[in-house]
Amino acid sequence: MTAERQLLIVEDDEAFARTLRRSFERRGYRVVTAASHEALEDVLKTEKPGFAVVDLKLGTASGLVCVQTLHAHDPDMQIVVLTGFASIATAVEAIKLGASHYLAKPSNTDDIEAAFAKGRGDAAAPVTQRTTSIKTLEWERIHEMLAETDFNISETARRLGMHRRTLARKLGKRQIS
Repeated sequence: MTAERQLLIVEDDEAFARTLRRSFERRGYRVVTAASHEALEDVLKTEKPGFAVVDLKLGTASGLVCVQTLHAHDPDMQIVVLTGFASIATAVEAIKLGASHYLAKPSNTDDIEAAFAKGRGDAAAPVTQRTTSIKTLEWERIHEMLAETDFNISETARRLGMHRRTLARKLGKRQIS
């Protein structure tokens, strides 16, 4: 199999990683997996994947570090960040660090493969005027702070000036997964 059809999945949820692996193998990809940044570094010593799917939240760690490592390893690699904690702040950071696409869960193999096929951005994409609600602004600010604190809920709540349980409740209400 060529590097163009080799896929690396960086996911700490074993069941989800296994499901993605099987689905991509049925589509002709050779798949390797890693559950952490350390495991990713070990895989990159022997493998040269052309594609990667990275979970944004790896346990208590951020998958953004993995995106940065993958991009440094191969700037042409197509990297898709997959997350149940979607926010504009983390999407911008993922793209700045080298991700090609950012998808909110639930996303399936078709969505991920379509993102790989799309390649780079489209400068002709229409710019639309959309008003932002207070709830959306709050949600984006919470996730921006989560990214700054490496997804530490207690520290995020402290910086936002709210009780930790209140923050946990807000995250539980809007979680996308």
